Amino acid sequence: MSKTTLSPVISGTMNWGVWDKNLTTKEMENLIQVCIENKITTFDHADIYGDYTTEADFGKAFKASKISREKLQLITKCGIQLVAEGRNNKIKHYDYSKDYIIWSVEESLKKLKTDYVDVFLLHRPSPLMQADEIAEAVEKLKTEGKIIDFGLSNFTSSQTELIRQKTEVSFNQVHFSATNFEPMVDGSLDYMQTHGIRPLSWNPLGTVFREDTKQTRRLKQLFSTLLEKYHLGADTLLLSWILKHPAGIIPIAGTVNVARIQSLVKAAELDMDKEDWFAIWKESMGNDVP
Repeated sequence: MSKTTLSPVISGTMNWGVWDKNLTTKEMENLIQVCIENKITTFDHADIYGDYTTEADFGKAFKASKISREKLQLITKCGIQLVAEGRNNKIKHYDYSKDYIIWSVEESLKKLKTDYVDVFLLHRPSPLMQADEIAEAVEKLKTEGKIIDFGLSNFTSSQTELIRQKTEVSFNQVHFSATNFEPMVDGSLDYMQTHGIRPLSWNPLGTVFREDTKQTRRLKQLFSTLLEKYHLGADTLLLSWILKHPAGIIPIAGTVNVARIQSLVKAAELDMDKEDWFAIWKESMGNDVP
């Protein structure tokens, strides 16, 4: 079981830096404050975000904010090796050697201006990963207090079991939403519940606002009626749909819009009617449940 309590919704930082919004230190500082004021105290990072620059940008903002470290939780990941400045990589690949894992965590700690991360994840599974070597790195980092909890990201149940046989796995960050509900039907969420692994959901809004398909049109039509009933935005209802699942999934929201951040926590306060929950699933599938 994890030692870390995360906020009901997590703030995803992938787009805070040069990959998208290119926020200044002051803008990041203000955004961290807004999130915490709205009960979003967990921030999701990865070493690769912003071509290995976003962690350091966030760290500067966090230090400038003078917010107590105990008031927030930090997640980071490693393993993906990008072809980027400062990296001697000729091709994108994965590295889960013991030395690299330890080095990467220590680099993240320096950049984030912290002594520890609350949750450390392996970003994507590698065919060459060796569970014993991973476990040795994780146990060393835990013993030294540099990570509190360990988990995975984008790992299947069998890949998770391979690692879990060697060291405790407390989280798995997966692609899950109303439009990408495969983990709910392929046994992934069942496996996580069975073994006390907390699922985190990246891209929790799915394709509803990004694609115009038969699926998204059906969902938008349904939301036009649900909005009148719940008086909440479609993005908040999509998060509430995820939160109702008994696996205890925590959605990671990447928005930097203050108004949307202020509305996100309402998803955790809403207990969506069961039939409305199934209606969303039905419109996503395009047919009734079996």
